[in-house]
Amino acid sequence: MASLTSQAYAQQQTEARHQTDVTIKQLLSTMTTSAGQKIVLPKNGAELIASIFEISPGAHLPEHEHPYPRYGYILSGSLRVTDTETGQSKTYRPGDFVVESVGRWHTGASEGEEPTRLLVIDIVQHGRTNTVLRKSREGSG
Repeated sequence: MASLTSQAYAQQQTEARHQTDVTIKQLLSTMTTSAGQKIVLPKNGAELIASIFEISPGAHLPEHEHPYPRYGYILSGSLRVTDTETGQSKTYRPGDFVVESVGRWHTGASEGEEPTRLLVIDIVQHGRTNTVLRKSREGSG
């Protein structure tokens, strides 16, 4: 086993020497969401959707949750995400990778003077959407 591992490492090093024009910078390696939940993918018919979101400076996203995994990479601007159940918030800046919580209510806000731009990757069950807006709490209780 150790021999096989050594051989694989040696092969990677040889390949890397031949690819001097390629630089790889790992952004994140995780098995959990920002809320500490285990990442679980849809069991049947997974569909990957990649989008660029642009959020105007000072804009606030309504309270919502995601039934499936959503990942984001901040390209520019600043995004504050607040878990509305715990009150905890985190601000993401350019170069940050976001692993959003699943099934937890939260809001977002674009902070600063420039729009927030982010690459968003959703992995959903085929044909489904990944944002559920919270209905107004007025009149409850």
